Amino acid sequence: MNLNDLRTLYFIGIGGIGMSALARYFKGRGLSVSGYDKTETPLTKALVEEGIPVHYTEDLSQIPAAADLVVYTPAVPADHQELVHFRAQGTPVKKRAEVLGIISRGMKTIAVAGTHGKTTTSTMVAHLLYSGGVECAAFLGGISLNFGTNFLHGKSEWVVVEADEYDRSFLQLDPDLAIVTSAEADHLDIYGTHEHLIETGYRAFAKKLKPGGRLWANTNCQHHFKDLNGIDSYGLDSGNYRSENIRMENGRVTFDFTCPKLTMKGAQLGVPGRHNVENATAAIAVALEAGASPEGIRAGLASFRGTRRRFEIVWRNEDQVYVDDYAHHPTELEATIGAARMYFPGKKLTGIFQPHLYTRTRDFAAEFAHALDQLDEVLLLDIYPARELPIEGVSSATIFEKMRNPNKHLVNKANLLETLSGMQPEVLLTMGAGDIDTFTGKIGELLIQQFEDLKM
Repeated sequence: MNLNDLRTLYFIGIGGIGMSALARYFKGRGLSVSGYDKTETPLTKALVEEGIPVHYTEDLSQIPAAADLVVYTPAVPADHQELVHFRAQGTPVKKRAEVLGIISRGMKTIAVAGTHGKTTTSTMVAHLLYSGGVECAAFLGGISLNFGTNFLHGKSEWVVVEADEYDRSFLQLDPDLAIVTSAEADHLDIYGTHEHLIETGYRAFAKKLKPGGRLWANTNCQHHFKDLNGIDSYGLDSGNYRSENIRMENGRVTFDFTCPKLTMKGAQLGVPGRHNVENATAAIAVALEAGASPEGIRAGLASFRGTRRRFEIVWRNEDQVYVDDYAHHPTELEATIGAARMYFPGKKLTGIFQPHLYTRTRDFAAEFAHALDQLDEVLLLDIYPARELPIEGVSSATIFEKMRNPNKHLVNKANLLETLSGMQPEVLLTMGAGDIDTFTGKIGELLIQQFEDLKM
């Protein structure tokens, strides 16, 4: 497909973070872009403000009379009226990942994959490149707090993309440089087993490197790639590219970075947590390889603000802090809770967690329970099903019953605010990939009201 021949595009599921970045890309090229999504969100409202019409019901009267290309997300059901219509009309229909692959093949591509950490790491790579003098394009899996968007137009030959393993989407990419942050079991509804995830997912992705390309694998998973060419390693206290001597200085995470090219002592990071130092280690490695200056990288680390819903501080005063995070895998929960312990030592941690997907809850119930036990108090919401139908015998109670934390509560969205109003959390964490983020404004208002009442 020649992108230069396209004039009119239609997106089914345009409100998704990856879909909206593609829509912004084509709108920036001067094409006619519109789309459908199931629910109005701040992101879809932003698209409308940018001149991209969006509607929220399956309505053939609101779609273009003719489209050169229809882009859809795998989350859209096969019987979606609009998708069925375009296919019957013979309109070219492609998944988001296919289109992203076509775009990236015409550029030098940096692809960031992994069970977790890929959104923050890819956003960090883009930020360090800009800080280091390389104005890349970027398709990000979250809203960068530095750039205020999930898409960067760029002026250089480089593009940064988040490489998603779901539905084997990342196999559409042919990267020049790549990162694998982790290769833990996930999306077993797609891959079946962890072994298949490694072989037909991550190893297949590594084999897609362009000739002469390089991939940095975290030391926690580098053994999966040891027989392949172009593989290097990174990590905390280990790896050819490594960060060590991690400490807090003047309220900031500080560390020493070492690689075959240079040593960077006393680097400071604008976001908390050892896991983010790990992400930064990979981002530095790739940014150096892509030509960013060491001085610019150091400055970029300090100015990096993170990504929306990745340890995002929603509200704070001298007594309370409210943090919202996208964590939805047990390892991500542990990283978020660990960052809170590091950033707010001695404070009581209260967490609200919404499990995402029945299959993930079924597969990792014990691991979720172990992670949540590290909180001082837990409010556990019902499962957010997303694309899945219920599985008999699987619910939030599956996790709840395995938890040893004595301060645990099963709640639902209807009574969440009422339950929370009876507490005085010192550090509150909301975590999950479902619709828990729709409560952030209301929770923030509740905490502010509690604070005002205490002052009276």
